[in-house]
Amino acid sequence: MEFIAVLAGLLLATQVVAHLCRRVEIPEVIGQILVGIIAGPAVLNWVHLNSMMNEFQEIGVIILMFIAGLESDLSLLKKYLKPAVVVAILGVIIPIVIMGPVSYMFGFTKLESLFIGVIFATTSVSISVAVLREFKRLDSREGATVLGAAVADDIIGVILLSVMISVINGSNNSGHGSGQPLGIVLLMQLVFFGGTYLLIRWLAPYLIHMSDRLLTVASTSVMAMIICLGMAAIADYVGLSGAVGSFFAGIAVANTKHKEVVDRSFIPIGYAMFIPLFFVSVGLNMRFDNIKESLVFVIVMTILACLTKLIGCGAGAKLSGFSMPSSYVVGSGMVARGEMGLITAQIGYEAHLLSSMYYSDVITVIIVATVLAPFILKHALKRSANELE
Repeated sequence: MEFIAVLAGLLLATQVVAHLCRRVEIPEVIGQILVGIIAGPAVLNWVHLNSMMNEFQEIGVIILMFIAGLESDLSLLKKYLKPAVVVAILGVIIPIVIMGPVSYMFGFTKLESLFIGVIFATTSVSISVAVLREFKRLDSREGATVLGAAVADDIIGVILLSVMISVINGSNNSGHGSGQPLGIVLLMQLVFFGGTYLLIRWLAPYLIHMSDRLLTVASTSVMAMIICLGMAAIADYVGLSGAVGSFFAGIAVANTKHKEVVDRSFIPIGYAMFIPLFFVSVGLNMRFDNIKESLVFVIVMTILACLTKLIGCGAGAKLSGFSMPSSYVVGSGMVARGEMGLITAQIGYEAHLLSSMYYSDVITVIIVATVLAPFILKHALKRSANELE
């Protein structure tokens, strides 16, 4: 009952703080992380991560990644395939080749440096969508390219994360799938991705269609949950992250005619409890014991986090035929890392790709860059509007 009381208190706090964040137009996930920071060891030391909290936040990651896959509009990616893919690829490569080596210069190991590059290769466009909608540019060529590039970006990021977790699991000989020889594990993972294609193309539509015939309450949503959790469990078994499996499960369900029904049911399931607890747990993991020593790292990496997406994605847009003002809009629309960066950091942290010593610093950079992103995008949109006039 003590855990239930703590759970109720945390959910109440996240609701109040998320509301205040929306009032001042900053991402509500930042408020939820702040709840964890204040209640956790970093400040008041009232709440600590325990086995129950870990289980809840892990379900939160799985559901959040399922929703991310569910909302990945593959038709939009197909429509703007060339510019979206070029923007996404350069937006992934530039952060890795710049932020990875800079991290290494700050004393990170080679593996940690590469992983930091992968973290900042991610993009979260939920904030950019709100700004683009405010300026009535969401349906423009720039807005559609940002959305399409974000889909490609997420898929590339998830694959890179899968590869890194496979490597670390193989080298440590740990995890469910990696108890086997590395060659067998890699073969199992290839089979997993082959099975993912079959799931997207045929199996998920068939299962969702069959669920319509069941005389049970919310049968379609329950079947979607079975696909989500089943893919997460299989991914974990073959040595990948469960979040990777749920992401592709979301893409598979999005390929069915019941996408909107599932989306409407999963959002309250996730956001009523599990997803807020995931972001609270990010805050609970944070420490500020060495903040003075880390200040230079945080400042430098925040600047690079903004510039690498601006330059990389902007260059991709320019190569695809956009004007300089439009390229600036596309680049600034990809700056926010948001929940995708936080999920990647958390998964890597649990997979020992990032040490606890640097976890708080990396999360701080993600948060600051995400807060700056809408201001950069608003400046780009105003400048673009002036050019059009």
